[in-house]
Amino acid sequence: MNATMIDTAKVTGRRTLHFDSIDQIQADIESLARAKSIHTLGNWSPGQIFKHIAATMNIAVEGAPPVMPGFMIALLSWFFKRKFLTTPMKAGFKLPKKAANLLPPNPTETQDGLRALRDTIARFKDAPEYHPSPFLGKLTKEEWVQLQCRHAELHLSFLVPEAA
Repeated sequence: MNATMIDTAKVTGRRTLHFDSIDQIQADIESLARAKSIHTLGNWSPGQIFKHIAATMNIAVEGAPPVMPGFMIALLSWFFKRKFLTTPMKAGFKLPKKAANLLPPNPTETQDGLRALRDTIARFKDAPEYHPSPFLGKLTKEEWVQLQCRHAELHLSFLVPEAA
């Protein structure tokens, strides 16, 4: 973690990413894994980013308690679900305190984060069903995939590989 916090909403030089499938996310992380080095443009290390993506993807497989009352989840879903699933997520968003378990531990080695994300991707792909989102409620498999794609696009855009 950097000593001085970077305002991630103002970071320039991020990669432009668009994923339509979990396989495309996996291909990008494997490309990053083959890089000579990875330059990080935000506040988290590559390992922390990989672990954070794994933690949020894991919610679909293992579930998580809601972070707000059911009526608020329904309202949020009704107003924002389509936007969350179809448009890029904006950098600089701060998770609510109740979602602190989704923040990566400090420090996290790149290989540890990669291993966690690879394992979670395999579990996500093999899951027979998915739990509700603590923010958006019940989602179909395709909706969960699209939510994971938008989320991975955001965080992986802060990682810029140096060719091997």
